[in-house]
Amino acid sequence: MAEGGAPGDGGLTGAEAAARLAQYGPNEIGQERRHRIRALAGKLSGPVPWMLEAAIVLEIAAGKAAEAVIIALLVVFNAVLSFVQEDKAHGALALLRQRLQVRARVRRDGRWQVTDARDLVPGDLVHVRLGDVVPADVTVTDGTVRADQSVLTGESAEAEAGPGGRLFAGSLLRRGEATGTVTATGAATYYGRTAELVRTAKTVSHLEQTIFRVVWALLALDGALVVAIIAYGIVAHLPLAELLPFVLILVVASVPVALPATFTLATALGAADLAHAGVLATRLSAIEEAAAMDLLCTDKTGTITANKLAVATVHPYRGADVSQVLALAAAASDDATQDPIDLAVLAAARSAGVAPPAARLSFTPFEPATKRSEAVISQDGSRVRVVKGAPQVLTALAEASPAVSQDVATMADGGARVLAVASGPLAGSQPTGTGGPTGTGGPGLELAGLISLADPPRPDSAALVARLTELGIRVIMVTGDTAATATAVARQVGIGTRTGHAAALHDPAGPEAGLDFDVLAGVLPEDKLRLVERAQRAGHVTGMTGDGVNDAPALRRAEVGIAVAAATDVAKSAASIVLTDPGLANIVAAVETGRRVYQRMLTYTLNKVVKTFQIALFLAVGLLVTRQFVTTPRLVLLLLFANDFVTMSLATDHVSFSPRPDRWRVPALSLAALAIAVPWLVVSFATFYAGRDVLHLGLPATQTLVFVMLVATGQATVYLVRERRHLWHSRPSTWMLTATAADLVVVLLLASLGILMAPVPLGYLLILLGAVGAATLILDAVKVPLLRRFAVG
Repeated sequence: MAEGGAPGDGGLTGAEAAARLAQYGPNEIGQERRHRIRALAGKLSGPVPWMLEAAIVLEIAAGKAAEAVIIALLVVFNAVLSFVQEDKAHGALALLRQRLQVRARVRRDGRWQVTDARDLVPGDLVHVRLGDVVPADVTVTDGTVRADQSVLTGESAEAEAGPGGRLFAGSLLRRGEATGTVTATGAATYYGRTAELVRTAKTVSHLEQTIFRVVWALLALDGALVVAIIAYGIVAHLPLAELLPFVLILVVASVPVALPATFTLATALGAADLAHAGVLATRLSAIEEAAAMDLLCTDKTGTITANKLAVATVHPYRGADVSQVLALAAAASDDATQDPIDLAVLAAARSAGVAPPAARLSFTPFEPATKRSEAVISQDGSRVRVVKGAPQVLTALAEASPAVSQDVATMADGGARVLAVASGPLAGSQPTGTGGPTGTGGPGLELAGLISLADPPRPDSAALVARLTELGIRVIMVTGDTAATATAVARQVGIGTRTGHAAALHDPAGPEAGLDFDVLAGVLPEDKLRLVERAQRAGHVTGMTGDGVNDAPALRRAEVGIAVAAATDVAKSAASIVLTDPGLANIVAAVETGRRVYQRMLTYTLNKVVKTFQIALFLAVGLLVTRQFVTTPRLVLLLLFANDFVTMSLATDHVSFSPRPDRWRVPALSLAALAIAVPWLVVSFATFYAGRDVLHLGLPATQTLVFVMLVATGQATVYLVRERRHLWHSRPSTWMLTATAADLVVVLLLASLGILMAPVPLGYLLILLGAVGAATLILDAVKVPLLRRFAVG
């Protein structure tokens, strides 16, 4: 919104404000609304839904209405489950965004009044004071203030603004009061423009890419088999009415029908666990992405550090000790000012057990013009003047050693803010208790010491960095602060000391250029976004932590955007993970949970690919070799329910997390699955020939026996691949064991009673189960070195 001027010192009239409100709109940042119907419809789009929807059309065209209804129910189930879980996450985030309405003091119609900040317009005259959140972008016309702009810039250093200076919406006033003219509101403010950047920063889910790759790999196999079957059907003059349903069911059997639902269920359960740990996943895919994250770009202020000044070191002079310097500094400080420096000094004095001065006769708060605060205290019956402020100011007022300048430079090299403290008899001393003005200098004022203040690391930051490093995640600290300050903090928390500047991000010398550092200083908001994009182009799965508006575009662009508990609404909206408890330790919980989810999904995917190889090859090769349909389309659809949806219980399985970032390696996974499927293929043909030629069951009963064998081997494969070591190494979840037992009992009843299929004697079925169990133990001995060879898991 364009800058407007106020008509004199009287501000705007009510009519002028109403006209400008209609012209510029409310002073607020519009939230991106989630359309529930559109979100639900989006769940019906994707590689798996598309193939199932195509199968529905073909089933209807072939006159198979019952099969079409079954497949449609699978599609709807997948979509509703995913939508409901993500809708819960969005509802929880909406609760986090609720806050009190900001109010502002504005001059309208010649008088001061309080109104909602959303009603401010360019040209309004507003008044702000200590503790206020600046309601819009303002140009100061009168007064001097210091503002904490960390919510915008990410840095804890305060900015001073006097007449002609600018205050930005979202800043918090730490000192002083001022009157100024509103120059921008809403989306036109610095805050708003950064929020708009968030809308254009998107990322592609690696989970979606993985599903695409798995599905297309299975379809490639199906395509080759379908061509062979059609060619055989033409040569053998098979009726089209029999051949088409068989081809169609071969394709449907290869589609990982329950894959989206299982992924959603596993991540939803992971999200529920994380919610109890103080972590809100606003996008379920972020949990899976956290498993693969190998680079974490973290903001410094408020993320690694506490965003709160604290005394770092005290350097005494003239025979004084640390306690004496802190006592004098505390005398020249006051809680009532709420000045961060005063609060830090007083906290350090209390922590050191330093008693406050016996009697303070007068106090002058810090003034930007003089760059010092002063007090007069009573000490041993005399009045003593105490001054605290900028070292260059106090060295001009007090007697100081020539070494002071070097000491100040040394302390500042670590990125600390340095204060000097001086004291001495008050010039023209009057009897104690009479008060009187403080002097402007004078003999007897001596430098007592130097105090350095810094924004210290959070207590859990060092442990967090160490744990992330153990998990194979590299940490880079990005900050708009100076290199000296940033490096000092990075050294304390164990990130490293290789320092780079934001200009490195513009180095065109390849995708890794700009990443050869531990600390990146001098960073602007657009640089953070550029860093994330550079890392992604280099092949990293990138995380970004932050709390301010300036972090929001990078939070949205990163695969894992993590907003801390005190983050702004814009940052929380952009992030895929929001920490609801103070501190950063829960990032580790998110990574560990993500890796557990990955292990469950790896088991499901490996299991599905094994079964697809087994079933697709058995159906196709069986037709070519035996010249008979080894099973029926109806039994294959029953197999989907008996196996695919029972294996959704894998989402609850007991698994451990891997020590390194997880990546989907589809080619290696496919080769391992094929190696496991071949022995099962032998079992499949053995079952068919045993039923037809040994037991003389007839083709319908043999097809039933094959169906039970496919169910049993499918369940056996789940337990075979869920544990990368021998299958008895860990106990499956109770849900898994219960689902398998129920599945086998139902299948045995259907097969023995002849429901939906030809009956087979129960004794034959139990012998079959025993044979499958023995084959499972033999295959388990081969599986362990096989998975290690293909680096699966």
